[in-house]
Amino acid sequence: MSSSSRGPGAGARRRRTRCRRCRACVRTECGDCHFCRDMKKFGGPGRMKQSCLLRQCTAMGKAEGVINAEIPNCWECPRCTQEGRTSKKPKPPLASAEGPAVPSPSPQREKLERFKRMCQLLERVPDTSSSSSDSDSDSDSSGTSLSEEEAPGEARNGRRPARGSSGEKENRGGRRAVRPGSGGPLLSWPLGPAPPPRPPQLERHVVRPPPRSPEPDTLPLAAGSDHPLPRAAWLRVFQHLGPRELCICMRVCRTWSRWCYDKRLWPRMDLSRRKSLTPPMLSGVVRRQPRALDLSWTGVSKKQLMWLLNRLQGLQELVLSGCSWLSVSALGSAPLPALRLLDLRWIEDVKDSQLRELLLPPPDTKPGQTESRGRLQGVAELRLAGLELTDASLRLLLRHAPQLSALDLSHCAHVGDPSVHLLTAPTSPLRETLVHLNLAGCHRLTDHCLPLFRRCPRLRRLDLRSCRQLSPEACARLAAAGPPGPFRCPEEKLLLKDS
Repeated sequence: MSSSSRGPGAGARRRRTRCRRCRACVRTECGDCHFCRDMKKFGGPGRMKQSCLLRQCTAMGKAEGVINAEIPNCWECPRCTQEGRTSKKPKPPLASAEGPAVPSPSPQREKLERFKRMCQLLERVPDTSSSSSDSDSDSDSSGTSLSEEEAPGEARNGRRPARGSSGEKENRGGRRAVRPGSGGPLLSWPLGPAPPPRPPQLERHVVRPPPRSPEPDTLPLAAGSDHPLPRAAWLRVFQHLGPRELCICMRVCRTWSRWCYDKRLWPRMDLSRRKSLTPPMLSGVVRRQPRALDLSWTGVSKKQLMWLLNRLQGLQELVLSGCSWLSVSALGSAPLPALRLLDLRWIEDVKDSQLRELLLPPPDTKPGQTESRGRLQGVAELRLAGLELTDASLRLLLRHAPQLSALDLSHCAHVGDPSVHLLTAPTSPLRETLVHLNLAGCHRLTDHCLPLFRRCPRLRRLDLRSCRQLSPEACARLAAAGPPGPFRCPEEKLLLKDS
């Protein structure tokens, strides 16, 4: 296992190599340890990139090189050592005048020697509970011995160290600090316990959870045999059950519990009208991977919605009607590649600026990307009832959602005749794709906009109910003429055409 550092000497190669001669190096992999099971040759993902446990070299690090004490179980490459590219240079040997050079001791050895010397000096510390006269005499003798032993140059010149200068000093506690060679007390403060030794650092390996085991194909019985019906037959039976019955079946046994999590049994999940969503609910939704999810009129937060959308890449229908824009704004940062239906009806405090963030492509596009795709590029049905849409938002909608076949703009107060002209203009991509259009409750629509709907040849349903300025006679004339064929009116101002 190689290690790298970016401190001083970052160019050094620090690694361990095999000796290729010991018994562990010449043998083959066992195929049973967790390192072997991770190897690709044995069917694993190949993520750990470690050798077999039985092939750990016993002579690792014994090659000619410099041992690096800063990093555990690491040594310097011999070639880098010779070229002077090591990050930790070896200490030069101590030269002796009487014999050959003596190698310098290791830092651990020096610390141990210092600790032994300190212990020997502590044994010589006398009792400090003597009288003041004894302490004065001791100080005189200690000062004399100190001047004779440690300051021979000053003794020859006739100079004597002053009393209380460097030989002894009074501290606040009344204890004296004398140098170690005087035979007196060693230190002026009580020595604390020695720091505990550092625990050995073990090698760290990347350990990831193993992949989930495949689901059983048969149902084991208590007698030891298997049920004659296979898993595919059981799933066909479970497809006729509702969510409540499926939850009851999951309590029967562990095998049924795993089978009932199949996403084919949960094409749609409805969590609407709930005040709050708990983490077990979110985990259950992600585990079932539904194609349609209804979160209308719930208290889902932005973090919860973002967590869900990032884990539901196969989601095709999402209903968020009645939620707050603070939580719905999570759509601006979540990828929805398979989304086909988006319901944003009656969302509070939605204006053109918020819709612009939702419709425009993400600003952090990949480098070199020539085509900027919007987040709703593949949406076929969009429901925006009750929002404060303006013509500026409709222009962005036509540009970044060109594949819409069903559009709901009912009860939008700002939608009028100019909006219909934008939807049916020759440059509009929705002119050829619109099949269902809901404009109920748009009070700014007048009879002058009705001939514009003849530009949409594929239009099959047009809802103009509750439009105050539209007369029933004008709607009847449009139903009789209609684009290519006539419409039928089951209700007033509701135009339908049989496919």
